[in-house]
Amino acid sequence: MKKGLILGLAGAALLAACSPDSLTVPNPNSPKLNEASADPGAVQFIATGITRQLRGSAGGLITASARFGREGYIYTPNEGRNTSHYLIGVPGANKLDPSGFTAAVGWNAQYGNLRDLYNFRGIVNAQPVTTLNATQKSAALGWARTLEALELLYVISYKDSIGAPVQIMDDPQTLAPYVSRDSVYRYILGTLDQADTELAAGGAAFPFVLHTGFAGFTTPTSFRLFNRAIKARAAVYYATRGGGAPAYATAAAALTASFLNLGATNAAGLDAGPFHPYSTSTGDATNGVGQNNDFLGHPSNATDIAAGDLRSAKWVTIASRGAPGSPTFGIPTTLRIARYATNVANVPIIRNEELILLDAEVKWFTNTNKVGAIANLNQVRSISGGAGIGATAATAASSDAVFTDALLYERRFSLFAEGHRWIDHRRFGRLAALPLDLTSANTTEPNNYHFVARVIPTSQAECLSRVGAGAGLAAPDC
Repeated sequence: MKKGLILGLAGAALLAACSPDSLTVPNPNSPKLNEASADPGAVQFIATGITRQLRGSAGGLITASARFGREGYIYTPNEGRNTSHYLIGVPGANKLDPSGFTAAVGWNAQYGNLRDLYNFRGIVNAQPVTTLNATQKSAALGWARTLEALELLYVISYKDSIGAPVQIMDDPQTLAPYVSRDSVYRYILGTLDQADTELAAGGAAFPFVLHTGFAGFTTPTSFRLFNRAIKARAAVYYATRGGGAPAYATAAAALTASFLNLGATNAAGLDAGPFHPYSTSTGDATNGVGQNNDFLGHPSNATDIAAGDLRSAKWVTIASRGAPGSPTFGIPTTLRIARYATNVANVPIIRNEELILLDAEVKWFTNTNKVGAIANLNQVRSISGGAGIGATAATAASSDAVFTDALLYERRFSLFAEGHRWIDHRRFGRLAALPLDLTSANTTEPNNYHFVARVIPTSQAECLSRVGAGAGLAAPDC
């Protein structure tokens, strides 16, 4: 994080400089906020860039989480590290290589966008009242803070016990201190509340246009529903990572104020929510997870799913393929992940189906409505899994362990390849239940056996940038 990205601002600064009366051209590598804010179109220009960057990291988060959570692997024929670096750690240390392929996941793209969101807020605040009035500024700031919290939620979901920096410093060369996991979650929840207050004062419209993936959430009022949905996810995660009952109570309130719809009766109702759109148009991007012949499913998906469960359509059968490299870094599989039918299929940010399952978890672990929790599971099960698989085995009289088994089953297959299983197993203390294809007992290669990563360690580059930086600035795991 020693160097923040300032994507989009250079272009905005150049647009502001296009005047026949001036030969003063700002340095595109060091734009100034007042240069960008002189252009009334800068706010739209940078808001578009921020949502594109948010979208750009979605595919990588999904494929990384899939490998860590044993949903599937990337068997790239000529690059074994796309498999081994996610499954095989530093010999004898049960730790991922901090200089390996995983080092940037949940970090580089997120902090790049956090830098841009910081600059965006500065530009919004710098706009004269003739360009943005106080109400419009409030709307824009609430939007930006909501996305700031979302990006930090991705970061802490991958770093967990390591913690993370939450400050973006004015000078991108100034290091921000790490704070604890608890502090990160508290910062996220507080930021979402501040954003909600700003959105409530944001009037009838944003001073910029959001892309089609936010259809239904394009005004400050409707965007608050999205804000509360993200808060519900963050609060539930926090509840299982130290926040306990108060965090579950926070999640319950957030769900009530979100777009949760317990009346959904079909797949469209479960799919409702903001998403990332893609296309093959010039200058646009594809999703990286659809029609990816190297994104393969773990064999356990087919053996663990109930007979007749319609969610098995999220993978297809192919000729057996093994992991690349020598020695083999994984086991053969006959499944290819087909959760995303094409390379331009929408990728969800958060869906009603997830909210229903979050609501089930909250109802159960707050002991407020265990009957309702089971009803939520069965609602998702019958719509997504199909009536043929019957009701969940859990009942309102079940133990917490039995309910958790049932919840994780529905989350596994309903939210398949959406970036959740690894996080879910960690927060419920179930990482040991994830399959290990190669162990020290069944491989002749002593340094090439699998383990399940708990976190993605701080990258070697980040560690080195913080050497000798002073008290409180070193990364905790370096």
